[in-house]
Amino acid sequence: MFKEIGSVFSFLTILPTSNSTLDDIAKHMYLFPLVGIVLGILVGSFGFGLSFLLDPIIVSFLVVTSIVIITGIHHADGLADFADGLMVKGSKEKKLNAMKDLSTGSAGVVAIVLYLIGLVVTISLTNGFDLFKAILISEILAKFSMVLLASLGNSASIGSNSPFMKIMKDKKKLFAAFVIMIIPVALLGETTGLAMLGVTFLVTLIILVISNRNFGGITGDVLGSTNELTRLASLMVFVSL
Repeated sequence: MFKEIGSVFSFLTILPTSNSTLDDIAKHMYLFPLVGIVLGILVGSFGFGLSFLLDPIIVSFLVVTSIVIITGIHHADGLADFADGLMVKGSKEKKLNAMKDLSTGSAGVVAIVLYLIGLVVTISLTNGFDLFKAILISEILAKFSMVLLASLGNSASIGSNSPFMKIMKDKKKLFAAFVIMIIPVALLGETTGLAMLGVTFLVTLIILVISNRNFGGITGDVLGSTNELTRLASLMVFVSL
């Protein structure tokens, strides 16, 4: 089991915990929320400690920076590509090609800037143990949203995302991911946590519809975008309740 956990950690973070193949990682995608738990505890504890020493906006900036560093900007890059693809006019093939383009377009740059500003502002509105809870729950839900999207969607084209789409059609794996996610979210977040879960389902379904309409399915960039947008949306719910 340690090898399986290590494989998903190596995929979702910069931590070199495993040399597993993409197929092996896809088989254990249901463990993504577990990675969210560990990342949430690490970053949440970091923010919790800093909240007693620094101004909330500085703490928030450092928290967001730590998330970006630990995750290696993988999913943020997906958000930029997702935005570029959506802004291209024309066929689904043109939109898919825009997402695969190595250079980031103006839409991608704007999306990343707005996303990071949104994260910093939202996280700065909480502190102490609430800050810890917000980061932990949002990170778990961000990782679960990718599992959920993979189980609901189909690949827009043959690529690195394909094994994830295929394997997550196994509802037993989706249920396992749900159990891993729901226990800490319900126990720690209570009513607020369930509201955050609700917006996670909503954001995931919206992205699914948008992706099917624009790209004909899901890509790796879409999965990464879901992670980022769900994190931000769930944090917004937390600070609003």
